[in-house]
Amino acid sequence: MEIRVLKDIMESNREMASDIKSLLKSKKIYMINIISSPGSGKTTMIDRIISSLKGRYRIAVIEGDVKTTQDAERLSRHDIQLIQIETERFGGGCHLESSWIMKCFESFDLDNTDLIIIENIGNLVCPAEFELGDDERMVVLSVTEGEDKPIKYPLVFNTSKTMVLNKMDLLPYLDYNLDRMNEYLRRVNPNIRVFKVSSTKGDGMDDLISYIEENIKKKKGA
Repeated sequence: MEIRVLKDIMESNREMASDIKSLLKSKKIYMINIISSPGSGKTTMIDRIISSLKGRYRIAVIEGDVKTTQDAERLSRHDIQLIQIETERFGGGCHLESSWIMKCFESFDLDNTDLIIIENIGNLVCPAEFELGDDERMVVLSVTEGEDKPIKYPLVFNTSKTMVLNKMDLLPYLDYNLDRMNEYLRRVNPNIRVFKVSSTKGDGMDDLISYIEENIKKKKGA
């Protein structure tokens, strides 16, 4: 009997992530892996990103959830390439793995794709441990979650290029110390870029969308 150990699983995942990165480079596709707690507002944020960019860029989305297709159904109105991964079908995993992302690529027209957005499982722990071959890991934190998440879950903040601080429209109604959050964040990752937005109101989204567009163009070599 063959016994699989965690080290082998992680090595296999990293190898596949490397293959994905090479494939995306050859196809000049920019891929973002978005990670957050449940309820941070990342689906609303993705909805706004797609609405702004879909007329200029060809977009594909991979939706990750343990159960239900609600988020995928919500984004399907955009008529883009879209695949839902329900991890309950194969064990209920709290993260996505690179082999699943590569499998999704088989259903995408990669020759006619500029941007792939992965909405990872709502979790600040497990998704941070699994590389997916993306160009950018983006962590979304909402002000309703408190200031201490960066020091409680340092890996995801340490390995992300950008952080989106969402639900800024609710800040006046909360006992939230923005300076303390920034202190904790810089302690974990002094180089992380921060966007402060309200995905429901649209405040701050233009800067985030411009940043994504700039990176799409860089990947294309424009």
